[in-house]
Amino acid sequence: MRGVSAKRQRLAAFITRQVLDAVSPANSPLTNPEILKRTLGTGGANLVLGTDRMLDEWAGFLMGARPRGVDTFAPGIGTALTPGKVIYRNHLIELIQYCPTTEVVRPEPILIVPAWILKYYILDLTPDTSLIRYLVDQGFTVFVISWRNPEPVDRDISFDDYRRLGINAALEVVEEICGHIPVHGVGYCLGGTLLAIAAAAFARDHANSFRTLSLIAAQVDFTEAGELTLFIGESELSFLEDMMWARGVLEARQMAGIFQIMRSHDLIWSRMLRHYLTEDERSLSELDAWSADATRMPYRMHIEYLDRLFLRNELAEGRYLVDDEPVSLTSIRVPVFTLGTERDHIAPWRSVFKFRLFSDAELTFALASGGHNTGVVAPPSSPAHHRILTTPEHAPYIDPDRWLRSAELRSGSWWPSWRDWLIERSGNPVLARRLGGPGYPPCEDAPGTYVLQA
Repeated sequence: MRGVSAKRQRLAAFITRQVLDAVSPANSPLTNPEILKRTLGTGGANLVLGTDRMLDEWAGFLMGARPRGVDTFAPGIGTALTPGKVIYRNHLIELIQYCPTTEVVRPEPILIVPAWILKYYILDLTPDTSLIRYLVDQGFTVFVISWRNPEPVDRDISFDDYRRLGINAALEVVEEICGHIPVHGVGYCLGGTLLAIAAAAFARDHANSFRTLSLIAAQVDFTEAGELTLFIGESELSFLEDMMWARGVLEARQMAGIFQIMRSHDLIWSRMLRHYLTEDERSLSELDAWSADATRMPYRMHIEYLDRLFLRNELAEGRYLVDDEPVSLTSIRVPVFTLGTERDHIAPWRSVFKFRLFSDAELTFALASGGHNTGVVAPPSSPAHHRILTTPEHAPYIDPDRWLRSAELRSGSWWPSWRDWLIERSGNPVLARRLGGPGYPPCEDAPGTYVLQA
């Protein structure tokens, strides 16, 4: 219809899709041929077993019980198994350094800044699917931030506190241990957004802290931030602020519900049909267990993030203040690697691609198959593919459609391509480092204690 805003058109399309998903014949036991065949073949036993399973799981959900099988993949038991030590801790982070597995390593260490919406060990699931273990085995010194799971008493932790007590504190420790060598900074999802802010602030202040930046499924411009924008406006933010003010935090279940609705066909309807009507009870995967191990968001940080970045887009528009002075992504001059995934509903790849608009640095953009999590957790053994293209410093801008036509299509995981990119921008190997250093003795085994907080 003429005159309807783009946002309202997207909202109408979203609501229509929710209705169609809900009333689809595929979602009814009476009209789904697969369910009918299963029911006839089992004499209706699948319906009885599925109903019992559903009632049992919903009773556990209402009582706050953890999903069955989660404990099998608890950090330090079935996941987060890469050997390392916690070498630093403050109120907000534990910093983990991983044990080297090669005699020599690249001189530049890697500092990984994960998102704090969920826990860091998505990057260290099982040994076969661990990006952290892969980097260690490729001859890198790897550090990762493990964020604290906030409690209501942490309500006033700000978004900038995550920069100061998170990235800045970790970077100071890494530099002292490794001899003040510029670091390969890696940020995943919201951690990548924060890393870009920190890097812009360092560049503004002429601090040479980073050798390269890698932003994994991370956005710096939120004008095309996918369907999440349909849930957040001025009125929704006011409601959320009032609700969080009373509680001090945003509970994990509330976050999970929004993401499930955004992909209701995959995460609600088809999953329920498979789980309750057409399949025998399947065991939980490591990625399922990680998804269930959600975290809370402190009141002040979450409101600041939604207001300043998501709604007002202050970072992309040069109005975001760090230490009372604005930062600009144009200040970043080090090589940058950005990764989008084809089916990402949280950080759509065209939104991730927009980093090119804000920096004239050398930029390599890769587009991996899969979604926000499955596209990132793609070890070399996975049946994946990706596209990749490097544009040199000060190169003319190309739009996403032209990039798709120009980028090289490669079979397999994006991990080896990124490894090669890092190696090309690293120095000659040096002897592997010991864990910790003066003033930062290893204090306990990875994965530490913060990741275990429920």
